[in-house]
Amino acid sequence: MRIYGPNGTTLGAPASQTRRTSSTGFSLPETPAAPDEPRAASAPKAAGNIDALLAMQGVEDATERRKRSVARGRGALDVLDDLKLGLLSGNLDASTVNRLRDAAANLKSSSGDPGLDSVLSEIELRVEVELAKAGQF
Repeated sequence: MRIYGPNGTTLGAPASQTRRTSSTGFSLPETPAAPDEPRAASAPKAAGNIDALLAMQGVEDATERRKRSVARGRGALDVLDDLKLGLLSGNLDASTVNRLRDAAANLKSSSGDPGLDSVLSEIELRVEVELAKAGQF
């Protein structure tokens, strides 16, 4: 594929016309062509304003927000399972309760999906109940 334009590979003027003869050999133009004037190299064009690029990086995709919310919900459920195992085995440690507090703090943000938000709010409620119970020990 050939690219034409300011960023393309061709910089020169169109080729000078050569006189064609009926012979099959090589021929030069009758009048010498004027030498090409040297062109100044231009700086590459900027892709855009740096502020616009930074703003684009800050824009959050709905699928990414949903994935993070699902991961936070799964993490909270994992901590609840660890809490359950600690209670059943009789050795509940403070690190599990601290992880439960962190999971509760992470569940506060919205995912943008109403169904997922309702499930996350139920998980958050269960985490808060277990934290209240753990505060009684």
